Amino acid sequence: MFNPLSPQHVGDAAANVYDILTGRGLADLRPTPRVIVAEERQRTVYRYLPADARPASELPTLFVPPLAASTDCFDLHRRVSLAGHLLAEGHATYLLDYGEIGFSERDLGLEHWIDEVLPAAVQDVIDDAGVPAVQLVGWSLGGILALLAVAAHQELAVQTVTVVGSPFDVRNIPLAKWLTPVLDPGDGVVGTAIYRTMGTVPAPIVKRVFQLTSWDRYVTKPVAMAVKLHDREALAQMEAVDHFIDNMIGYPGRSVAQLYHRALRYGELAEGRITLGGRVIDLAEVRQPVLAFGSDADVLAPAPVVFHVADLLTGSQEVRLRKVPGGHLGMLAGRSAVGTTWVELDRFLRDFGTPPARLSPGDAVPASD
Repeated sequence: MFNPLSPQHVGDAAANVYDILTGRGLADLRPTPRVIVAEERQRTVYRYLPADARPASELPTLFVPPLAASTDCFDLHRRVSLAGHLLAEGHATYLLDYGEIGFSERDLGLEHWIDEVLPAAVQDVIDDAGVPAVQLVGWSLGGILALLAVAAHQELAVQTVTVVGSPFDVRNIPLAKWLTPVLDPGDGVVGTAIYRTMGTVPAPIVKRVFQLTSWDRYVTKPVAMAVKLHDREALAQMEAVDHFIDNMIGYPGRSVAQLYHRALRYGELAEGRITLGGRVIDLAEVRQPVLAFGSDADVLAPAPVVFHVADLLTGSQEVRLRKVPGGHLGMLAGRSAVGTTWVELDRFLRDFGTPPARLSPGDAVPASD
């Protein structure tokens, strides 16, 4: 039974408070060791370095982040790092990093990431690992970009796609319905004028919007910290999440405008066919097996909004839907993700990650339930 006045808990709390007050911190934020394998504009591809030299047993995994978030989401801290976990499981693991987004990137639309950055990154991994295909794991918008890239480029050597908290029915996100008239009362006109003037959605604004997705966490944080002063792992997780949010990146203005108009105003993404770069990208063209994670606790992308993707992937070999605990970041990098999301991801990567036979354009079968 928990007794806050027990000598053990008092001693643990005192040690934690000392480390916090002296600036030593509680979370081990050292990134998992990695090396650069390719570097171009808006595309740096890293390979994480395993602790031992054993050969990888499955096809390599490439992490695809959203545009505005730090890539720390895949490597939050040493005790909760998906990158570290996959390495320990014997997977060759890679990361795509878009770098800083500033005014000079204002004209970059979604097609830049879908047609240039992602296909090049996939090839970078194939060249470095010497394998026939890769497995993509995308969080939030990263999952949407991954599926759109695969749909638009069927020649891409991608074996599977995993999406975590990726909203495909944006019109039914409660937060979007509430924020749209507040942030853009001109039905698109005001927002377009702002992004053309500023060039980007600056990182501080992205940070505040992300915080709205877990406002209750910030309201109750002092109480939670007081209650868990003895729990070093819980405090370390809070510290790591704060560090992640403090390192948000800006959105390219044109990409944001496309997301707003194509996904929210016109609902194209929810219909599975989105117009970009003068052509229509149809998610029904995706042949690869897909795994989608959603959570009822995710304010930014509730589970039904994520799982709508199953209705769109009519050409996929298999679509797996898995409901897991945690908020938008928590389902990927929360303490509960270790025994839920990561376990299901391991199973999926094993089931489809063996190097033989990749799907070819004629091999599609109806998606499973």
